[in-house]
Amino acid sequence: MEESLEKRRIVVAVDESEESMHALSWCLHNLVSQNQNTNTTLFLLYVKPPPPVYCSLDATGYLFGNGDVITSLENYGKDLANSVMRKADAICHKFDAKFTVEKKIGSGDAKDVICIATKQLMADMLVMGSHDYGFFKRAILGSVSEYCAKNVKCPVVVVKRPK
Repeated sequence: MEESLEKRRIVVAVDESEESMHALSWCLHNLVSQNQNTNTTLFLLYVKPPPPVYCSLDATGYLFGNGDVITSLENYGKDLANSVMRKADAICHKFDAKFTVEKKIGSGDAKDVICIATKQLMADMLVMGSHDYGFFKRAILGSVSEYCAKNVKCPVVVVKRPK
């Protein structure tokens, strides 16, 4: 008897927060490892903030070498992305379930990049952590998970970390 393999494509938005790593663990426990016969591709998506705009003049009007500043910030962004992906990869390697992991790094406004990537990757599901901001922080910063839940075409699972 031949078992049918259901192919699933799950995007997990990861960042440097404990909430996103908890969401990844939750996804692996609840969506991947439960169904050993599933052929799942897990896309780990990290979004770097957009590069800031620099001025080559300091406050006093003197020209300074902003090439070093830009290079340092770009290197910091790459190092941070690599660190997040290593952490996420370590979590994935703890599971015995058979699944494929692909790492994707985008740059820009997180909510827009996540929505676009979810569409381009033809995701069946998007999993995200919740920072659980209060009313005022959410009003000022906006909620990435709320925006994505309203704008992506696939189901969205927002995982809250227990307190």
